[in-house]
Amino acid sequence: MTGPPPPLRAVLGVGSELELRATLQRVVDAAAELTGARYATLTTTGPGREDRTGVHTAGPSRAPHVPQGPGTWELPIDVDGEPFGRLHLAEKEGGGREFTAEDVRLLHVLAARAGLAIGNARRYEAARRRERWIEGAAAVTTALLTGGSAADALLTVAERARHLADAAAGVVLQRTEDGGMEIVVAATDETPADPDARVGIADPGDAGDIVGATIRPGSPVLVQLLGGEPVFIDDSATDPRMTTHVRHRFGPSMMLPLQADGQLIGTLALPRRRGDLPYTEVEKLLAVQFASQAAVALVLADARHRRERLAVFEDRDRIARDLHDLVVQRLFATGMMLQAARRGTARETDRQVDETLGRAVDELESTIQEVRTAIFALQQPPAEAPTTFRGRVLRETAGAAALLGFQPSTRFTGPVESRIPERTAGHLLTALRRALAAASGRPDVSRVEVAIDATAALPDGRAGVRLTVHDDGSAGGTGDDGTTVTWQAPV
Repeated sequence: MTGPPPPLRAVLGVGSELELRATLQRVVDAAAELTGARYATLTTTGPGREDRTGVHTAGPSRAPHVPQGPGTWELPIDVDGEPFGRLHLAEKEGGGREFTAEDVRLLHVLAARAGLAIGNARRYEAARRRERWIEGAAAVTTALLTGGSAADALLTVAERARHLADAAAGVVLQRTEDGGMEIVVAATDETPADPDARVGIADPGDAGDIVGATIRPGSPVLVQLLGGEPVFIDDSATDPRMTTHVRHRFGPSMMLPLQADGQLIGTLALPRRRGDLPYTEVEKLLAVQFASQAAVALVLADARHRRERLAVFEDRDRIARDLHDLVVQRLFATGMMLQAARRGTARETDRQVDETLGRAVDELESTIQEVRTAIFALQQPPAEAPTTFRGRVLRETAGAAALLGFQPSTRFTGPVESRIPERTAGHLLTALRRALAAASGRPDVSRVEVAIDATAALPDGRAGVRLTVHDDGSAGGTGDDGTTVTWQAPV
């Protein structure tokens, strides 16, 4: 069986690509093959179109410029009923021969096929572009809700948006005290991956002063942004609405309010380089949607940080109550015990006095342990308050490391996250603090092992969780086997 004739094969091949640029190249290659033209180019009409293509050449000899005049032919190509570009052919084989009626007929067939193929390719690229923006917004939301400082959150938004928009920079502006706006973070092609190195990133090739640039109060741009309206600019360098001292570095730009529930967090600006194509309508729409979702994620991330800080402050309030209820009362009771021993010295035996003083010493040692436990808890900064049970256990051991001089080892057995109830987890953490505090007070401790087993069985056969804290120190200065503290509870 033979295949389709060469002209038909060339026409059919035009629709075999999904990528727009590859489709355009197929069109000019097919035009050259069908007509025998040495040069074939396809030039799009109007700057800033979705396709954003330049000149394509094809044929036995390729050149950036196509001859004009006799022996050339131009044909418009429409896509979805609108002008898309013009197909230009020159130098038909045979030295200046004119294009024939058959050539023109084949080119019209090709133009119709090209319009369909280009339309499909544009729709495919638009769908891929939407998918990338949606994935980018989801990635930003995930990143913001998994931690980090406020500055890191803003920089995450700026970096991702710059990449999606193919912009020269992504910057975030926030309100100033005088009613203007100032660039607080900036990401460019040269933004370092190390968060500690991210300071005042400037436009590539001109390191300096993007961060800190301001929009003066009363600027028309500022009025729109504060009103929640996006601003689209064809050329930042020449637009009279732009007043920042770095505007001359950039061309087309978008300025998008980061606003959620009526709260204006700031403005996301995405400037392109001078001479770059303007943003298309689809790009503007996708960027506005991205900014809206990023603003919601920023608000949720801030609320999460506030909840974590509140939880730590509440925990510190509890510690303060424990200090009052346990430590102060115990000290008061110990003082009363010593006073009673002093008053009764004349009529009590030495043995009785020794027993009273011994109990007082024990109480003081227990009180010291309670104080150490409180110190461990208070050493944890609010910004590092974890939400998972494993994270809370590791936070306690990290706090103990500051006083022990080394990091305790920690081992988990079983599904500790899903099996241990919150109330039991709170009691276990309290027992862990006390055990670590006691270990830090024993001499010669060089190793502490923490084990939490969520599959343990209690003596009565019930399922339970067991905490074991072992250290190699000696209790009271005697013994070489170390000390093991065990706590368990049903689950």
